[in-house]
Amino acid sequence: MALWMEAGSEPMTENEKADLEAISALKESAAIEFKEQGNECVKKGKKHYSEAIENYTKAIDQRALSDAETSILFSNRAHVNLMLGNYRRALTDAEEANKLCPDNVKAVYRAAKASLSLDLLDEAKSYCEKGIKNDPGNEDMKKLLKVVTLKKQEKEEREAEVSRAVVEAKACLSAFENRGVKIGKAMYRELTGLKKPVLDQNNILHWPVLLLYAEAMTSDFVEDFCETDMFATHLDMMFSDDSPPLPWDKNNEYTREAIELYYEASSGTPLPRSRVLQYLLEGTKGSQAETTGDEDTSLTKAPYNLKGKASSGMVKVNERRTLHDVLKEPNFVIPEIPVFYIVSKRSKFYKDFAAGKWSPPS
Repeated sequence: MALWMEAGSEPMTENEKADLEAISALKESAAIEFKEQGNECVKKGKKHYSEAIENYTKAIDQRALSDAETSILFSNRAHVNLMLGNYRRALTDAEEANKLCPDNVKAVYRAAKASLSLDLLDEAKSYCEKGIKNDPGNEDMKKLLKVVTLKKQEKEEREAEVSRAVVEAKACLSAFENRGVKIGKAMYRELTGLKKPVLDQNNILHWPVLLLYAEAMTSDFVEDFCETDMFATHLDMMFSDDSPPLPWDKNNEYTREAIELYYEASSGTPLPRSRVLQYLLEGTKGSQAETTGDEDTSLTKAPYNLKGKASSGMVKVNERRTLHDVLKEPNFVIPEIPVFYIVSKRSKFYKDFAAGKWSPPS
């Protein structure tokens, strides 16, 4: 019988031919029945979607229908997979349907929808355009193309924002390296929030600077302290004759001529450049960007290994120096943003501070 013929062999007798025709008819009838069962399962609702997929798969496996009819089976299975959220399977089925019958507009539409759900926007746009070319009056395809085009535009804008954020952060990182400044872990974010330096078009850094009154642990904050500014310029404004006294300074000890400014030397370990870049990107559109090529190396070429009496403790700042000159000191590790301490020579607290008996709270 033809049922036992080897694959690829041709029927020799009329009986064998008749047997093959009968088998083909049976397989075709089975495929059509499985297809109809699949359609009925879809109509019954989501609980029967898995059964629908099984029936469409059985119909396909019969290999008894024409390319156009088999294309419909793949397209139907793609439709069910879309409704189940199996977008990759839906796309595979829709693509197979398109190969078998390029004029299957429903298959093209489902390929476009699956591509959109997988964020394959270029592919989704291409499928929509193909569908509209084959069926210019297809309103569903036109609506989907608008959705894809808008999402593609939004994605490109987001990617541009991410790219700008990364470029700006890396430029700032390079500025740190060129100046030899060292960035360490943050100390007072509860006071400053997520503030960061900005590099302007003239390659000048503008730092947010925290000024802490060590005696009372209250603070002032300079949003934009240009690195070329002298400390005296800002202190003159803060402690001018027109400025009211500090609320807690009952004896009016914190006057312009009485105050001194300090920074804490060797207050932490410099972060590697990858961590500094992560800090610069934090809170920006580039925070989730992959920044490959940024090794965990120090920002400075010289090893951070200071020894001697001046390697730690409070260091007095010469107010006639610029912020840039102080920040590049070998023993200054910036806790994300520069922190300086203000004390008054007139205060009783000053004696303990100058003697090194006070340290910032950890």
